[in-house]
Parts: sequence; C-alpha cells; structure tokens
Amino acid sequence: MVGMTSDKTTASRIALGCMGFSGVYGKTDDATSVKVIQAAIDRGVTLIDTGDFYGAGHNELLVGEAIAGRRDEVQLSVKFGAQVGPGTAFLGFDGRPAALKSFITYSLVRLRTDYIDIYRPARLDPEVPIEDTVGAIAELIEAGYVRAIGLSEVGVDTIRRAAAVHPIADLQIEYSIASRNPEDSIFPLLHELGIGATIYGVLSRGLLSGSEVSAGDFRAHMPRFEAANQEKNQALVGKLRDLAGAWGVSPAQLAIAWVLAKEPNFTPTLGMRTLKQVDEALTTKALTAQQVVEVEKAFPRGAVAGTRYPKPHMAALDSEA
Repeated sequence: MVGMTSDKTTASRIALGCMGFSGVYGKTDDATSVKVIQAAIDRGVTLIDTGDFYGAGHNELLVGEAIAGRRDEVQLSVKFGAQVGPGTAFLGFDGRPAALKSFITYSLVRLRTDYIDIYRPARLDPEVPIEDTVGAIAELIEAGYVRAIGLSEVGVDTIRRAAAVHPIADLQIEYSIASRNPEDSIFPLLHELGIGATIYGVLSRGLLSGSEVSAGDFRAHMPRFEAANQEKNQALVGKLRDLAGAWGVSPAQLAIAWVLAKEPNFTPTLGMRTLKQVDEALTTKALTAQQVVEVEKAFPRGAVAGTRYPKPHMAALDSEA
C-alpha cells in the first residue's frame, strides 16, 4: 500500500451523506448525530448532503442545528421533489417550478441559512420537462437563494438537456464496485461536459463493509440483502474482506479507496453515522493500480446478485433507462 493520505486531503475529497441520521437504517439519537456531523466538519469535511424529504424535514432540522454558527465552513447539497405521505408512503416526484420554489422556502428555514450551495431534484419528474425544473432553479440563483444546480440519478439525454439551460455543477449517482453502470455512458459525458459527481452507495448500503440489517432498516427490502441473493453476495464480500486484511485496511476503506482510484475527481458521499465511521473513512489509504486490478478480479463487474433498488424504483430511474 502507498502511504496514508493526510486527514485534511482525504476529508476534502469525501462528503457526508446525512440520510442515515433520520431513521432509515434504524433508530438514531439526534444528539449523537449532531456530534458526528460536527466531528466530520472538524476533521475537514466540507460538503454536507441532505434532502428535504429525509425524515419529512427532520434531517434538515438536524443539519441546521449541527452547522449553526459555522455555515461558512460547509457547502450544503439539498435534494428536493420526493413526495411522501404519513407513514412514509411514497407518492412520487414533483419537479414543477412553483413547487420547488415552495420546497426551498421551507428548506432555508429548517437549515437556518439564507442560501443553498447545490440544489437538485432527487429524481426526474416524468411529467415536467427538465428544462422547466432547471430554469426555475436558475431563477433562484439569480435571486441569491442557490449557488449551483445539481442533478440526481438521470441519464445522458437529461444531462445534456439540463446543461443546455444552465451550467450543471454535478450529478449525484450511485457507484461502487458493486454498481458500475455509470462507467458506460454517464461518466464519459460528465467528463466531456466538465460536470462533477457526488457518488453515493460507495459501500452498497453496507453490503461491502459487512454491516448487519437491523429492525426498521429499509435495507431489508433491498434486493441485494434478500435471502435469495445473500449466499452469492457474501462470497464476493468475503473475497474483498480477504484482500482488505492482507493490505491492512478495513473492507469499508477498501471500497472507498477503489472509488477514489477509479474517479479521483469525483466526490464519494458517505453515510457516516458514528464517530468510528468518520475516523475509518477519513484515514482511507490509496490503492495502487495493481491493487485496483486485484479488487476487480475478486469482485467482477456484474457479479453481484440483485439490483440496487426494488423493481418499481429501478423502473423510475432515468439513469437506468
């Protein structure tokens, strides 16, 4: 292994994804969550990702509390548009201009800020042209409420159409050793247009790091965690665990390092919910080119069993069209 990257350098290349602080992986404690967010900032993490629908606004309130008095130390990436009802019933997506201008009004209050650094639709609204959604965010930029426009889980045609309306800062999309489809056409387009990416699912929701699914955990409904796929997937994860042990790193660090090696200009967004996870992620060591080859030999592209979302959700992803 090459030498350990400095904490500051590593931290500045990693974003904190806050969805896990709002109960999707099981019960959480708000006081502890605030401490974790603040510890990540203390260690040099500068990009915080949230969504107005995470915990029906709970997540933004939590982030707002954590960054109070230090807003100038971080950039806030906020997703909007996912509609949920009481009991977390999913109701679809809303990318209408009037709706998103209403959404951001509430987000600014919950986050205790007067602007958002990167504002993005969580998914493509099939009933609203992306030009209309991006155009409305551009108006918010002119008004001073937003600094940059992002996209999430959209494909090449949508990216090109959006970029024709206004410069796009980055695309948020899932990418890991277990989910490599963006390599085919999406990443090449991002490089062509000079668009960045904030990459989530780097650990494939804990599959690659060996985390256990607990009661109330939404992963119990994810195909890769279903019993029918577990035997094959655990065999693959076991090979990664063996490599990690031989190289003196954790499986999580190995998964993070692989993404950083494959796309060094993109930003992994990690759901670090504990201080231990913050320390683990921010002391990730770089992989050599030969080690990248060995990781991909142990976990070949397409080898994982199960899609990254259940079938109805996969069908709604413009990035998978």
